Amino acid sequence: MEAFLKTGKLGQGEPAVSAAPSGKEKKRKVPQPWVEKYRPKTVDDVAFQDEVVMMLKKCMKGADLPNLLFYGPPGTGKTSTILAACRELFGSDMKQRVLELNASDERGIAVVREKVKGFSQQAVPSCRTDGRACPAYKMVILDEADSMTSAAQAALRRTMERETRTTRFCLICNYVSRIIDPLTSRCAKFRFKPLSREILVQRLQDICTAEGVQCDTDCLATLVETSDGDLRKAITTLQSAARLRPAGGLTAADVREVMGVVPEPVLEQLLTACRSGSYEKLELSVRDLILEGYAAAQLLVQLMDKLIRLEDVPDLGKAIILERLALCDSRLQDGADEYLQIMDLGCVVMAQMKNSG
Repeated sequence: MEAFLKTGKLGQGEPAVSAAPSGKEKKRKVPQPWVEKYRPKTVDDVAFQDEVVMMLKKCMKGADLPNLLFYGPPGTGKTSTILAACRELFGSDMKQRVLELNASDERGIAVVREKVKGFSQQAVPSCRTDGRACPAYKMVILDEADSMTSAAQAALRRTMERETRTTRFCLICNYVSRIIDPLTSRCAKFRFKPLSREILVQRLQDICTAEGVQCDTDCLATLVETSDGDLRKAITTLQSAARLRPAGGLTAADVREVMGVVPEPVLEQLLTACRSGSYEKLELSVRDLILEGYAAAQLLVQLMDKLIRLEDVPDLGKAIILERLALCDSRLQDGADEYLQIMDLGCVVMAQMKNSG
């Protein structure tokens, strides 16, 4: 019985060897995504948003920080800016004084009434645990606030009004038009501009130098082109491509492969099938494209640029094609079948090419 209590097994009298690691063993370094690793630590590190940084630093110097509303395209530094500001304001007490919620997942009125309201009603002292001076308020960060329901936004309006002495709110969204007017009137609005090509290239070059990744100019240009000004997307793609080619240097082809970009010959083959006027050739081309695993959403993005530049289709025909392209993209967002949507668009393109001929 004594052996069983020591080892957990019958018939073994020797004590089990402990599998716990000794204190001398070095802890393994946990791999970290480059997006988090190179996220700005201070407000001054935020790139290309000079007006926002200047106004935010002035507000942070005093105790009159207003409620904030950050809006702009994805990957331009909205979340990074407010997290850096909270890190400067609260220091080591950031976890206790900041409530960060992704409103796209938790967007109902119950979240506002339970989590946000309960957190907002708690008072905090005007000094941190390490004794340094600190603003006597907390921060609630609502990311993707444009996904919140109207009822939740209305409930948040009342909470913002009542708890302004102990809590500041920061709403982050891509489309400011989806935020109700009573909320926007209670916030200082800051628009984040799309990052310039020079800023994107400079940041990517800095990361390549820090990580020891060989990346030529053509590769960086492809990264910037495929990311559409989204620095977060560009950094994630760079890390994925670097894992794909750990030994050699990265090429533009590696970036296109990671991003799932449809090759130009495939696009030309699809347009050639549309010009032929044969439904069978179009169906065969679309089936080949689907079997190759290319995403229909990515195909529509690349097709739009080529369809606008078609010389054998008049402007009215291009308008009809682009209207159907927008409809097919909307259906794909709702979960429609990719094959059927590409065929639908291909048939419209074929009809307009035939009419113009």
